Amino acid sequence: MKHLLIAFSVLSLLTLNALAGAGSDISLADLKKAVADKSVTLLDANGAESYKAAHIPGAVDYFSSEADIAKSLPADKGALIVAYCYSPACPAYKQAVTAAEKLGYTNVKHFPGGISGWKSAGEPVESAK
Repeated sequence: MKHLLIAFSVLSLLTLNALAGAGSDISLADLKKAVADKSVTLLDANGAESYKAAHIPGAVDYFSSEADIAKSLPADKGALIVAYCYSPACPAYKQAVTAAEKLGYTNVKHFPGGISGWKSAGEPVESAK
């Protein structure tokens, strides 16, 4: 039983280490800086209607671009890509993170505050027509 517990613990740690970089979180302050520096590609995973109403300036509507998302991403596979959805409880961002990682991007992050956190912080939003 003790060996089984140790094996399970090691397996759990290896799994967590493998997932640690996959879509790790980015803070509001770091995201604001990246947006200001124009050093980030943003993937809005809220759906077309929400995207049209309000999104972080410069963001790509992930679900409208999903079929050909590679065209919306930079050539540099190490470039910062940040996916977000509505709020910390929203899991939709995971699809965008997975898609970018499958294309070989290695610096993919998640903004957990989502568009609601961005707006609550008083940050500007864009709308699409």
